[in-house]
Amino acid sequence: MRVVIAGASGFLGTHLTEHLRVHGHEVTALVRREPASAQESRWDPSAGTIDAAVIERADAVVNLAGAAIAGNPHSKKWAVEVLDSRVSTTGLLARTIAHTERPPAFIAGNGIAWYGDHGNAPVTEETGSVGDAFLTRVSHAWQDATDEAREAGARVCVLRTSPVMDRTSPPLKQLKLLFQAGGGARLGSGRQYMPMISLRDWIGAVSYLIESRDVSGAFNLCCPTTPTNAEFTEALAAKLHRKAFLAVPSAVMKVAAGDLAPELLGSVNARPAALERAGYDFEDEDVREVLAAALA
Repeated sequence: MRVVIAGASGFLGTHLTEHLRVHGHEVTALVRREPASAQESRWDPSAGTIDAAVIERADAVVNLAGAAIAGNPHSKKWAVEVLDSRVSTTGLLARTIAHTERPPAFIAGNGIAWYGDHGNAPVTEETGSVGDAFLTRVSHAWQDATDEAREAGARVCVLRTSPVMDRTSPPLKQLKLLFQAGGGARLGSGRQYMPMISLRDWIGAVSYLIESRDVSGAFNLCCPTTPTNAEFTEALAAKLHRKAFLAVPSAVMKVAAGDLAPELLGSVNARPAALERAGYDFEDEDVREVLAAALA
């Protein structure tokens, strides 16, 4: 297959690109500089420019572009960048796909924050969204930006991605160092559900959706059994042979984390129901297996 990836130089994009090429797919990376090879094509989302012929030739377009969530949650500039970088890239790709003669599939990045805080209730792709936390609002605008591609008849898969766990990347990279230094702690009560997925299952699931020509809609990218924050804290401490008796009070988290506090203290007991219905077979089913793969 011919696959175009926006955000190919990021952590997830780099691993997905390598995986697809190893499995025989032709991957073109969208870049914002002069292309260094025939495997790159220049675009400028802020100016709305892209080589439409590259999209026309594609079987699938994947958007993983967007400013890093890790930043200053008290900064208005950060908030604008997080939102605009996702909506502008998604919108440009959706419009370009909509104007092709044979619309390619659109595999559109998004976040598990779409749902908001649902407490203990299981959350599947059929569950509605609640609240107006910052990342929940971002996820809605991000998804809405795919509409033109969908209305033009493209197969659209929205990736409601939970934190991807791998020792080389946030958040696990920083948490590993913190726990090893004895600073491991649950957040607030620790009873909030905390969805996550291993890197190898994220790559496997996205590749599966790219190659599965008859599936579309929203997909929760998370392990089948979502842990609570306390269960995650206990599992990571045990894996690193450390103790984790500390707790960060909710009041402190709300002040320190600003707009990101609802994501850390809110609860999303997510289930990857749509992926399982589509036939994807997870390698890492729960927090212990996710951490074992991530820290291997």
